[in-house]
Amino acid sequence: MTPPHVKWLNKTKEVIKTAEGVLVEVWELNHQDDPAVLSAWAKHFRQHYCLDEELPELVSGTGKSHSQFLTEIKFPSAKLGSGPATRSGDFGEILVADYLEFVLGYWCPREHRYEDRINANVSDNGSDVVGFRFASEKPSPKDEIFIVESKSGLRPTKENRLQTAVTDSGKDRLREAMTLSALKKRLLRKSRDAALKVERFQNEADRPFTRLSGAVAVLDELTAAKMELDKTQVSEHPNKDKLKLVVIKGISMMDLVHSLYERAANEA
Repeated sequence: MTPPHVKWLNKTKEVIKTAEGVLVEVWELNHQDDPAVLSAWAKHFRQHYCLDEELPELVSGTGKSHSQFLTEIKFPSAKLGSGPATRSGDFGEILVADYLEFVLGYWCPREHRYEDRINANVSDNGSDVVGFRFASEKPSPKDEIFIVESKSGLRPTKENRLQTAVTDSGKDRLREAMTLSALKKRLLRKSRDAALKVERFQNEADRPFTRLSGAVAVLDELTAAKMELDKTQVSEHPNKDKLKLVVIKGISMMDLVHSLYERAANEA
């Protein structure tokens, strides 16, 4: 079932053309003050860190409320250290995963990124977002793995976050094995069938498949306006012929992020 907040994510008619002639899709997140949709989004968001059915046992013995446990232990901090940057990055990754799954139609398991962090304020290594698509029941060279690097720019910065996403995406081939292994391990706890779907992509020599790459910048509208996105270069990317570039922008994005975390904690 598609979460209701996905309807706020819309492709615009704007297309950025880089100096190399590469086209960048531009999407807008037109979020609104709709309590029902925001509550559903907050619940969906919360599940990435802690399943609701597991929360009571995790909180048991801590002396904390559900809200306190999530805010102080599971979620990145709103103010301390690298917490705000991690919040921004997590928000972007989860939004991009929603885009892959509910807009493009990939299977996009999220188990390998957020649940088992030791330090809530530090992002895990590995590829940001991974989607899978299957051409048939049996392995096929037309089966797809779509590995996407997501970079957020929700506060003022001069850095071209799309270029950073492209550069990091170029490293994903080296991180792919680690990412798939971590994802498979976590899926084995819940569903062997799901784990075997990941296993299908762990031996390309014996089971060929199609590899797609993506670089997405999730930006505040004001930050995007000052960013030289058209100067993004992809010529050195190892999978440049199958590289998709996307910009997602919206207004007051960092305010949205903090409010989403707060609602996710308070409504648990």
